[in-house]
Amino acid sequence: MTETDDDVYAIHAVKYAHHDRPAYENFIGADPHDNANMPLDYFVWAVVGRNRTFVLDTGFDAAIAKKRGRKLICTPAEGLARIGVQADQVQDVVLSHMHYDHAGNTDMFPAARYHLQDREMAYCTGRCMCHQVLRVPFEPADVQAMVGRVFDGRAKFHDGSSDLAPGISLHHVGGHSLGLQVMRVKTRRGHVVLASDATHLYANFQQRRPFPIVADVAQMLEGYDTLHRLASSPDHIIPGHDPAVLDRYPASAPGLEGQAVRLDADPRV
Repeated sequence: MTETDDDVYAIHAVKYAHHDRPAYENFIGADPHDNANMPLDYFVWAVVGRNRTFVLDTGFDAAIAKKRGRKLICTPAEGLARIGVQADQVQDVVLSHMHYDHAGNTDMFPAARYHLQDREMAYCTGRCMCHQVLRVPFEPADVQAMVGRVFDGRAKFHDGSSDLAPGISLHHVGGHSLGLQVMRVKTRRGHVVLASDATHLYANFQQRRPFPIVADVAQMLEGYDTLHRLASSPDHIIPGHDPAVLDRYPASAPGLEGQAVRLDADPRV
């Protein structure tokens, strides 16, 4: 990053949790006999500029980890602190969507304004939540906290595509959740797309095999095309839960191998 590149950012993927699961649970129509372990990692992302830092998603806490059967490795705040980002000083948090693993830890970012798609707020507070199968990925306390932020003046809504800051834009994709948005970031290696759950794993978008937690399958499939349009190359698409991300990119700092990696660096493999 040079002194004049105010619209060029460093990006860190910070792992905070893990979940072992069979491969067939990661794809619609998968062979139920495919019991090979295909785990999910859980991340928050820090987008660090010369004058401003953004955090994408806020993770879950120990109580939700226990309730959902996930392994919490550290709190997102602890993980962010390892790369020099203090959660209580972050001014802008982007929520890709309101599922429990992306919108928890409601008190962790007390100074932040939260950025969310109109459609996601309507989805998680509207008639769709009358259906148990659709509301399973949501935690009521997270939704209630977002309503509180609206009335506290700490919510900023986006409709479709919008510029968040020079070099950063948000884009509605839907699919996994009806208001899911992805984040496009200008870096020293080109435009990186933080896909979050638009594609959980590399295999989802590379093989066009949708993840089974989905509100609209057609939107999810179209979303894969959107990721390709937004990213400088397929290597610039970052899935939301793939452990391979930690292998493909260099550590954010010595000693952080397997904990935090730099996504603005060229992939190693």
